[in-house]
Amino acid sequence: MLYLSGQIGLDPKTGILVDGVDSQIERVFVNLKAVAEAAGASLADVVKLSVYLTDLSNFARVNETMARFFGQPYPARAVVGVASLPRGALIEADAIIVLPG
Repeated sequence: MLYLSGQIGLDPKTGILVDGVDSQIERVFVNLKAVAEAAGASLADVVKLSVYLTDLSNFARVNETMARFFGQPYPARAVVGVASLPRGALIEADAIIVLPG
């Protein structure tokens, strides 16, 4: 098992939060993918995903982006509305992966 810590929309090259909700959603999943791959896994190995949004009206945008990163069967997922996130982020996500092999 691999537990991925929460990822926000930080650009790993600059350490700066990317602008806009769509860019942050995309960056969160890119970051999760990079961490999974560094551990020898992929997003296909994710069995549980937790997503935290400061505005639940962005839920459909998350679904659209997730469809580009995850295939069926999709991992179990919880989406939670929160008052705030670190560094003023609009989204954060963490994951549990079952490592291959």
